[in-house]
Amino acid sequence: MNQTQTHILIIEDEEIARKNLEHILVKQGYKVTAVENGIKGLKLITATDFDLVITDYKMTAVDGMQVLEKSRELRPYTEVIMITGYASVDNAVAAMREGAYQYIAKPYKIDEVRKIVQEALLKRSLRLENTALKESMGQMPVIIGSSRSMMEVAAVIDQVAKTDISILIHGESGTGKELVAKAIHNKSRRHGHEMVAFNCASFSEDLMANELFGHEKEAYTGAGKVKKGLFEYADKGTVFFDEVGDMPMSMQTKILRVIQERELLRVGGTQKISVNLRFISATHRDLKLEAEMGRFRQDLFYRLNVVTIHLPPLADRHGDIPLLAHYFLGKKSREMGKDIFEIDRTAMEYLAAYRWPGNVRELENVIERAVAMENTEVIHPESLPGHICQMAIERFHIPDTDKIPTMKEQEKKYIQWVLEKTNWNKTRAAEIMEIDRVSLWRKIKSFKLE
Repeated sequence: MNQTQTHILIIEDEEIARKNLEHILVKQGYKVTAVENGIKGLKLITATDFDLVITDYKMTAVDGMQVLEKSRELRPYTEVIMITGYASVDNAVAAMREGAYQYIAKPYKIDEVRKIVQEALLKRSLRLENTALKESMGQMPVIIGSSRSMMEVAAVIDQVAKTDISILIHGESGTGKELVAKAIHNKSRRHGHEMVAFNCASFSEDLMANELFGHEKEAYTGAGKVKKGLFEYADKGTVFFDEVGDMPMSMQTKILRVIQERELLRVGGTQKISVNLRFISATHRDLKLEAEMGRFRQDLFYRLNVVTIHLPPLADRHGDIPLLAHYFLGKKSREMGKDIFEIDRTAMEYLAAYRWPGNVRELENVIERAVAMENTEVIHPESLPGHICQMAIERFHIPDTDKIPTMKEQEKKYIQWVLEKTNWNKTRAAEIMEIDRVSLWRKIKSFKLE
């Protein structure tokens, strides 16, 4: 961090202590503003975006806790360090629980001051970089695909992201449900806060309650201190429930209350805690049917399902495979430090012919393996898993020789295969291939498939 651009505010009512601290920081190259009370400090915080605020804990009129509270409200990325006498260390530690970065005990130790200030500024820098990355991600085309179905998904994301309505994402495992949730969060007004993902299928009911709601000290054996749950951690941000259809019924009741009342109780607690959250859920189940069968609360279903986004399996978006394959190729090549930016035509045909039961996640894993195995600048069939090549050969009768079939030959075989699978239902075949019925009729005539 460039210290000449770093601005620190000191709020200290003891003149000697204030000047000593100011001298230490100015000598380190920081720009410093020092005031003698909390009232002046709050006015400056309101008007100026400081990198760091160092405030005395015990002051008249406006104390350090009030400075901390207002700073966190107005300048969430400004770190706050509390100054305390030895007798007030416990209070300073309590302030840390409320968001202060650290405390400096009187009398000051110069090396300790330097260390704590540097660490606080580093934390701020990392948080700002992380936020900038999230914002840039929000502008990136994270939804890859040119098929009509994926264009519709992207349009819905753009339409609902700026709202706070609950979203239910439905799709098979591996279709990219969490990616869609991240895209919604990154494009939303909450993008500067956390998005917490929670897999409802991975925890028992007791562990789920502890993770989501947190617990009070001595709420159960082994609970030696207060623990904030994910709901509190994600306050002002987004909670993503993955596989929400696997959530136990009794837990659904507790979640419904959080959504309705915007408040919660920690395990073993009696004091209500307010939270401001947006909820995005995902499932591979037919949640409407689950609710009708009594296996999922209908009232919770309607709360979560204000808007539904359906993600089609990769097998239904055949034309997106080359786009996704090249996207993952660039990503994995950069990660592994390799210069591989092409996929051999036969290798691409093998990828296109595969059924992809694991959907987009499986395709990403296959490309990652291919990049790791390939020693040239182009992905060849030999770098793909054997079962993918074998399935393509069997499915389209691709000759396993040096003679590579033309794209026209492959297109003819593909169209014939789709027509046979649909019992020559041209309307259904055109829908699967994502072309209109007239275009299909022309191709049938051109290839003499009647």
